[in-house]
Amino acid sequence: MEEVPQAACETVEAVDGVHLTQMAVGERMSVQQFHIEPGAAVPEHSHRHEQVGYVVKGTFTFYVNGEEYVIGPGDSYVVPSGEPHEARNDGEEPVRGIDVFSPPRTNPDWQD
Repeated sequence: MEEVPQAACETVEAVDGVHLTQMAVGERMSVQQFHIEPGAAVPEHSHRHEQVGYVVKGTFTFYVNGEEYVIGPGDSYVVPSGEPHEARNDGEEPVRGIDVFSPPRTNPDWQD
């Protein structure tokens, strides 16, 4: 077993107001914590990774294939591999949650 203390993890601001913390990384999956400030957006992107997530706090909106999904505290979601998606926090409080990626994913290429 490998323990990954929160204090040992680096948080990056991938785009304005979108903070990602890479947590545990295994051979077949990885865990990432996210914090999205009010008004911030994750730009449309896709990746080879299947992505499942869980929202701990706040509400944000996913846009997938022209459809809108409002995700709030206690909700979880699945984004299939290769599916273009984006997310926005149009609320007044930060959104906090966890994403799991398989295969493992490092910080996204859209952070540039």
